[in-house]
Amino acid sequence: MVKKRFIVFLSLLAILSILLSACQPTAPAATKTAVVSPEETTAPPAESGSNLICVIVPGVENPFFGSMQEIAAAKAEELGYTTLKLVHNDDANEQLELIESCIAQKAVAIILDNAGADATVAAVQLAKDAGIPSFLVDREITQEGVAVSQIVSNNYQGATILAEEFARLMGEEGKYIELTGRDTDTNAHIRSQGYHDVLDALPGMEMVAQQTANWSQTEAYDVMESLLQANPDVKGVICGNDTMALGAQAALNAAGLTDVFVVGFDGSDDVNTSILAGEIDAGALQPVAEMAIQAAIQADLFIRTGSTGMPEKQSIDMVLLTPENACQ
Repeated sequence: MVKKRFIVFLSLLAILSILLSACQPTAPAATKTAVVSPEETTAPPAESGSNLICVIVPGVENPFFGSMQEIAAAKAEELGYTTLKLVHNDDANEQLELIESCIAQKAVAIILDNAGADATVAAVQLAKDAGIPSFLVDREITQEGVAVSQIVSNNYQGATILAEEFARLMGEEGKYIELTGRDTDTNAHIRSQGYHDVLDALPGMEMVAQQTANWSQTEAYDVMESLLQANPDVKGVICGNDTMALGAQAALNAAGLTDVFVVGFDGSDDVNTSILAGEIDAGALQPVAEMAIQAAIQADLFIRTGSTGMPEKQSIDMVLLTPENACQ
């Protein structure tokens, strides 16, 4: 089992709040008492005269990243800041250019869902050297002491509970395919490891193919279409995120294979709908609203006081999403 970092334990009330936030993305859940809740004050301008927070994500075509950006920006604006919403398209060079632009515009903070655990370190260090603190969400980087906060889902815990449900659905036997995320993303590896720590211990579970679809719905469709030609008798598909699960499900539907079990990872509205429709079978719900809100709150607190009062590494447990608790 991977080494556990500092865990932000959620109460039952917090778990219910997270589930509700997935149902109502346009109305972010209120900040929970289990994490930082500073006074809601309007932030004073920085000495530079800027009051700008840059919010940078991989790309808003993925509902997960789009929600992350909108919620973080909305919270920052509620706290009195202006925001600039940017996307790096999972390109480390483009990310560096965006951070350089934020520095040039004298931003007071950067909220970032990064473009690679290794490649991002230098860019965040550049911002730090310019006096701009960074608050990372969703994805970690490989070095501590560069960002002020790294607020992530407990991806390993989420992967293990999802793999257990996947195995249960399959009766702990049969052939399955795994679609993995982008290789440069630490989360892709953590989730896959969590899956295999559960599934590899079950002798009846046989992985017949493992291939990346780079978090992409379109790519997942194409990959799944190709893999089905060699594996028409597959019984299940376990995916590293929701968009790949949606692509895989679409390919299975096109092939007339409607009895194959498919599970995703994120808890997006589209997958909630698919679960209720009886297509995708389960998912792991990421607390996207909580991560985004906390990043904005901690940025504000650090700007005003020089401290967040929290450790740099913060992890929030995930919830298994099934037809029984998917949003109606």
